[in-house]
Parts: sequence; C-alpha cells; structure tokens
Amino acid sequence: MGENQQQQQQRFQLGTIGALSLSVVSSVSIVICNKALITTLGFCFATTLTSWHLLVTFCSLHVALWVKLFEHKGFDQKTVLGFGILNGTSIGLLNLSLGFNSVGFYQMTKLAIIPCTVLLETLFFRKQFSRNVQLSLTVLLLGVGIATVTDLQLNVVGSVLSLLAVVTTCVAQIMTNTIQKKFKVSSTQLLYQSCPYQALTLFLVGPFVDGFLTNKNVFSFTYTPYVLAFIVLSCLISVSVNFSTFLVIGKTSPVTYQVLGHLKTCLVLAFGYILLRDPFSWRNILGILVAVVGMVLYSYYCTRESQQQKASEASAQLSQAKESESDPLITVENGGDAQKPSAWKSKKDLQA
Repeated sequence: MGENQQQQQQRFQLGTIGALSLSVVSSVSIVICNKALITTLGFCFATTLTSWHLLVTFCSLHVALWVKLFEHKGFDQKTVLGFGILNGTSIGLLNLSLGFNSVGFYQMTKLAIIPCTVLLETLFFRKQFSRNVQLSLTVLLLGVGIATVTDLQLNVVGSVLSLLAVVTTCVAQIMTNTIQKKFKVSSTQLLYQSCPYQALTLFLVGPFVDGFLTNKNVFSFTYTPYVLAFIVLSCLISVSVNFSTFLVIGKTSPVTYQVLGHLKTCLVLAFGYILLRDPFSWRNILGILVAVVGMVLYSYYCTRESQQQKASEASAQLSQAKESESDPLITVENGGDAQKPSAWKSKKDLQA
C-alpha cells in the first residue's frame, strides 16, 4: 500500500508540474501572438477574439471526444450553464475594466484577485492559509506591483467595473475547483461542457464591448491573409491555454493559478525587455526579482505544508489501525474470542 501511495503521489506531482509548465508556455505564447495581432496588424477586438478561442476549443474537444481521448460525463446542467455564463461575463468585465481604467489601475485590479480569492475561500470554505503562505503572497504582490503598476487614475465607472471583474473572476475560478471535486469530473469534461455557454456569452456581447472600446466594427475589419493566419494561430494556442487553466485549478487551487498568472506576467515583461527591446527601468527589474522571490517562497511553503499534512494523515491512519487491533470489541467481532461462549455453554450443560 505504501509503494502504491508513493507511486500515485509521484504521478500527481508530475501531472501538476506538467500542467503548470503547459499553462506557462501556452499563455506566454498566446500573449506574444496576440500582441503581434493587436499592435502590428491592428486587430484590437479582444473580447470577440476570445469567443472564437472558446469556439475552437470546443470543436477541438469534440474531435477528441469523437476519437475517444476522453469520456463524456454529464452532470447538473444548471451548474454548467451558470458557470459558463459567469466565466464569459468575467472575461468581458476584465476587458471593460481595461478600457475604462488606466493600465496601472487595471494591474491593481488583477493584483486584487489573489487577496479576494483568499478572503472568499476563508469565509465560505473555511480554508486556512498559514502566515508563511500569506507572507509569500504579500511579497509576490509587492513585486508585481513594483514591476507593473505605474499610474493610478481613478473614476467611478472604472472602479465599479473593476470590482465586478474581480468578484466574478474569483467566484468563477473557485467554482472551477469545487465543481471538479464535487461532481468528480476532469478538467477536460468540465471545459467541454462549459465551453459552448462561455463562447455564446462572449460572441453575443463581444462585438458591442469591442465596438464601445475601440469605436470600430469587428465585422467591417479588413481581414488580410496575415491577420487570418495570426487569428488561426491564436485560436490554436488558446486550446492549450483553456485546457491548462482548468487543469491547473483542478489539480492545485485558484490561488495557485493566480500566482502562476503573475509569473506569466513577469515572463512576458522579461521577454519584451530582452527580445523585443521594450523600454524598461531598474524598477521593473527589481519588481520582477521580488515577485520571483515571492513565488519561490509560496511554492516552498505550499509544498512543505502539503507534505506535513500527508504525513499527519498517514500517522493518524496508522495509529487508528493499531487501536483497532488492540480493541477487544473489534477482536470479538473478528472471531478472536469466538470459543468463549461455546465453552461457557458446554460447562453450563454439564452442570445441568
């Protein structure tokens, strides 16, 4: 049993590392692709593009289901419908938040997702975060804030949109984790069932949101071969992005996924500084280094606490097994004193 548990633990750790790596590589790749699409080619319809991403993801998963790469598992459709609409709404609100706020305030909005997630999980799920984990998250947020937050221009509409974006994103990511555990579905099964609702939500509101933010019409845009090629490439990469997102949240937690998201931000910034010669300052470099220290501390403390929890559970099971072996009632039930009643009865018969 011990060897089997160790093998299962090793497989889980390898699967988690693979999910985290896939998420980082695919997310950084799609940011680079979309940056070229928006900045160089002038295609700035982010919300509509996301709806196409989800549609291509659903089609890809349908093909995977057809060739039996995974099994379809149906569960509560109301939950799937609500989850899909909530996910699509959170994406639209994040894009609106970026449109109504400065870049610095938008980065602060993204930073607020982690403490909001910690608060919601503590209040509604009674999840406890140690002081070491809280300290590492503080260091991480401080580093990302130094590296990315520049100006803070506040306005009422932008602040309300940012608040709604933070809350809906936190709830959607917590639901991703809880739905997979409650209904015992894989990340692929959940993504396959929720994709159509997410895509439909964004497809309906996307052109209006993009038109409001850019004063352009996505349907009247001139689609050159280069634009179409980058859109197709972006959609193909998005399959990996969406799949790895559900996979990471299912295997770890919403907070860990947000930490990973800030790692991606730092990697994208570093990529821009090194390869694209984007302008940078020592403040950016200092912020990235501080953020990396926070991420290393978070990974270390989470791993150590997870090992301690598993060790305490194993020792509790062992002590419980020992108590059960020494318990006379259990011994009687297992037949240890099965001869005593018959001996007492035979003696009684002799006396009679």
